Amino acid sequence: MLHFILLQNRAGKTRLSKWYDPYDDDEKEKIKIEVHRLITSRDQKFTNFVEFRKFKVIYRRYAGLYFSVCVDVNDNDLAYLESIHLFVEVLDQFFGNVCELDLVFNFHKVYMILDEMFLAGEIEETAKAVILSRLQLLDKLE
Repeated sequence: MLHFILLQNRAGKTRLSKWYDPYDDDEKEKIKIEVHRLITSRDQKFTNFVEFRKFKVIYRRYAGLYFSVCVDVNDNDLAYLESIHLFVEVLDQFFGNVCELDLVFNFHKVYMILDEMFLAGEIEETAKAVILSRLQLLDKLE
């Protein structure tokens, strides 16, 4: 089960956060700082899976952004790593060569994409074509 999703740049600025467990604001800030410090200090030769408290953080770096998900220790690492990649592919096709500014200025659309892929902390949809067709329908409604 997903506990949270974070998109952070190299400087530690959080561009997107989605929480599936209840945390107060102070705890959220502490988690963001800890996760950023944990994943940015790792060498690129190491795996993209890190133990974090009683969970596991799975992350991937694309350009200057770190996409991180926190999952249970016994969850499938590769499934979540692949879902991060799928999320980036969907973002790239939806925005057309996505960049960090697209995430900042169109955050509501990014959350819409995230909600199409993940529901209540679980992977909901893995077919890129299905996700994109739903997003096109939702985009027409706006």
